[in-house]
Amino acid sequence: MGIVDEIRERFPPIILLLALLSAFPPLATDMYLPALPLLQREWQAPLVAINLTLVTFFMTYCGFLLIYGPLSDRYGRRPPLLVGVGLFILSCLICSFSQSPTMLICGRILQGAGAAAASAIVFAISKDRFTGPQRQRVFIQIGVIVATAPMIAPILGGWIITLFSWRWIFLLQAILGTVAFFGVLRMDESLRPETPPSFIEVASSYLRLLRNKRYIVLLLTLSCTCVPVFAFIGGSPDLYITRLGFDERQFGYFFGFNALAFVLAPLAFSRVVRHFPITRLMPFAFTGMLLSSLLLLCPWIPDPWRLTLPMFCLTFSFSFCRPAGNNLILEQVDRDTGAASSLMVFFYFMIGALAMWYFSFDWEDKIVMLGKMGVVSVTCTLLLWQVVKRRLRPMSD
Repeated sequence: MGIVDEIRERFPPIILLLALLSAFPPLATDMYLPALPLLQREWQAPLVAINLTLVTFFMTYCGFLLIYGPLSDRYGRRPPLLVGVGLFILSCLICSFSQSPTMLICGRILQGAGAAAASAIVFAISKDRFTGPQRQRVFIQIGVIVATAPMIAPILGGWIITLFSWRWIFLLQAILGTVAFFGVLRMDESLRPETPPSFIEVASSYLRLLRNKRYIVLLLTLSCTCVPVFAFIGGSPDLYITRLGFDERQFGYFFGFNALAFVLAPLAFSRVVRHFPITRLMPFAFTGMLLSSLLLLCPWIPDPWRLTLPMFCLTFSFSFCRPAGNNLILEQVDRDTGAASSLMVFFYFMIGALAMWYFSFDWEDKIVMLGKMGVVSVTCTLLLWQVVKRRLRPMSD
């Protein structure tokens, strides 16, 4: 009981629920990655058609992010969240019973629309319930829990494919979605405006955000860092399974090792941030990403470590600065929190989806291309950071 009580104190039920909701996108993507080469063989479909199941998910996901945020500002957090989670459960069942690439693509489109509700509203709920420094700690806690999803998901997906069928991957996602649905039902509403804003006013929130220079420039600055990470996520099955010759379970182990960085980085940040301000820590994280990208350009490192070790360091550096970066972005707004949260996640994933698409071309040496994408994007971040850091609004107490 002592261990259970300690876990409950460290991770209250609301934190666990927010973490589960935040994990919808990695669960819907990373658990499914080992099945991509298998689906290509099973349905005798071209790789471009199978890759559409990834691309369409992220396109729909990004589009609906912009819808759920304003809806949550007008009607409260719970109603649109319940609709999105319910849609996620339904789409998982459609994907599980798909008999063709077309049906699976349709299911993935709906899955992206449902998962967007969780991502868009989680940050808004966090800002409703917690203050600046407290919210940063919450983001770190959520980050630690969510980080286990991309670490465990591909390993679990590989074993499910080996022991059962790829269809069980989506059935498991439906079960997790059901757990989240009942958790949201029991959750207290965090936003109860006395006079709900009109729909036109809520829709115009994005125009107000676009005029917020601190918010937009910082958002663009930090969004560039996701380019090499998303390119690796989308291209990792091709790199490890098709090009390097590993099977689905071995791919899960390599991907899980890389995802371990998502767990370790927030833990390291939570300790270091006690001694140094965020504005000093973030440039070190950006520099770590740049150095890791340069390592990907070194052909003398033997495979598969030429890819695995630099990507671990790059992912660690990316995850080290992201929770604080998300919090810093939201601190630049006084209103339209739901819209600001949606637009923030939209930028991250849209830029990430474009990176996936660009990396999917048949490059001669995809590891070198991954390094080049990292060098260019992180260099842009470092240059923009020098401009934006002097204009930032500090975290509120």
